[in-house]
Amino acid sequence: MSNLSRRDFIAASTSIGVGVPPTIGLLAAGGIRAPQSGNARAEDDPLGVRGDFPVVRARTYLNSAYITPVPSQVVAAGRRFVERKAERPIPLGEMLRATDEVRGQFARLINADSDEIGFLFSTSEGENIVANALDLKAGDNIVIDDLHYETEFVLYRHLQDTRGIELRVARHREGRVEARDFEPLVDRRTRLVSVAWVSHHNGFRHDMRPLADLAHAQGALFYVDGIQAVGMFPTDVKAEGIDVMCAGTYKWLLGSFGVAPFYVRRDLLDRIRLDRYGALHVERTRSDGGFDVYKTAKRFDYSTLPFGEVYQLGAGLAYLERVGVGRIESHTVALARELRAGLARQGYRLFTPEENHSSIVTYYTTKDAAAMTAAFDRASVDVTVRGDSGQVRVSPALFNTRADIARFLEVSRTLV
Repeated sequence: MSNLSRRDFIAASTSIGVGVPPTIGLLAAGGIRAPQSGNARAEDDPLGVRGDFPVVRARTYLNSAYITPVPSQVVAAGRRFVERKAERPIPLGEMLRATDEVRGQFARLINADSDEIGFLFSTSEGENIVANALDLKAGDNIVIDDLHYETEFVLYRHLQDTRGIELRVARHREGRVEARDFEPLVDRRTRLVSVAWVSHHNGFRHDMRPLADLAHAQGALFYVDGIQAVGMFPTDVKAEGIDVMCAGTYKWLLGSFGVAPFYVRRDLLDRIRLDRYGALHVERTRSDGGFDVYKTAKRFDYSTLPFGEVYQLGAGLAYLERVGVGRIESHTVALARELRAGLARQGYRLFTPEENHSSIVTYYTTKDAAAMTAAFDRASVDVTVRGDSGQVRVSPALFNTRADIARFLEVSRTLV
């Protein structure tokens, strides 16, 4: 083995059979099991999952739009990966095959094909790759809305300064942005329309298809930041007309940091060109010494991935599949609407529009941020307090219950 080059080793290791599919074998060894219903009454644990989430033992955690706690099955997968590294490190070929299994899991979740899924390191990386691939020139424009994530403003303001493009921003109306708000801004010089499927600001869930149709009618690409959407509710990139989407996995996908699936519609793979190169996206070495890179979205997997996090993601996706994302949506959106109604009765002004279909609720407050944080801390309730904007964001997940919402409302009542 010591005489093999790294490239020869990769080729050889990916051809070795291991008897048991790598992800299945590792996860089974790590104690992965089906979600547990325990002895809780159905109304206390409608999805039968609370026994799997250690976070519920001591806290009322309502901050999953920030970071979603993982179930014990994901913990077991991560632990077993580290144990294997300590006892007998997993061969690279096995880890690459496991990555392909996870690629397939994610593809099923969003109704894509596995050859349309690559792996990046963060959601922001996805939009940077797309922006760099567009050959933007002075006079081109990019259209986003003011509910988008901060990365887009940093990225496109930079390109405005360095390339002379124009950043156009659709403004929300009472917490929502619709296709009619984008329409006056999109024209033949628009190269990209970019939105967060669900806004991290207030949980607003965009109606995607009209936005896709608007972009495509002018020849623009439609890019989606999916980090606050995928895993929260069923997502179908084909039906929604999405061209490119990236989603970090430490929120609703029950994964960790450092891995972000990157969907690129198959017929756009040549257009979203590579801007970095490495050993791991080489499909074959030519006789002339050159290299052929994968033609699928695997072409974006150019370097060593955080494989431990990939294995954890596999466990998280398996968990979501067993529970059912549709069931998760029904449960968590109902909690969010109950939460919003309770806040309205208490007299708070809501940033999240009524009848919104996500599990994120944001409201305004004039109270001191430090005092609010201390009050929530004393009650062992976790939420996001935004002192700079006078907002509080609350985001129930699959393990939360109506009792959690009631407990939060008890605290918010004291802070009106």
